[in-house]
Amino acid sequence: MLKEFKAFILRGNVVDLAVAVIIGAAFNQIVSSLTKNLINPLLGLFVGKINFSYLVFSIGPAKFKVGNFINDIINFLIIAFVIFLLVKGLNKLNSLAAKPETEAEAKPEPTPEESYLKEIRDLLKAQQKQD
Repeated sequence: MLKEFKAFILRGNVVDLAVAVIIGAAFNQIVSSLTKNLINPLLGLFVGKINFSYLVFSIGPAKFKVGNFINDIINFLIIAFVIFLLVKGLNKLNSLAAKPETEAEAKPEPTPEESYLKEIRDLLKAQQKQD
């Protein structure tokens, strides 16, 4: 059982997932700091309040912390945008790596049927020009 557990842990997927979770947690702290220390004060210039976490409204004994919710939305949008940029960049790198080296590899030779159809098309075009 210990050998199976060791094999499970050392599989690439589990290790990659663990690294992704750790990096994601660290990235979350960076984005939270960015939002709290840079973006909120900038937005506060336009709204009139520097820290949104103080935006609270009450209905009876219940308090609704709208400011914290706004901060969380800003954090989410920043994280989603950065992830979008990362995925877009990785897709571009993958597509560049998948492209063939030469022009000849990029365009496959036409089949005999395709060649024949192209000849027919060219003849019809020439015939239409003569009319």
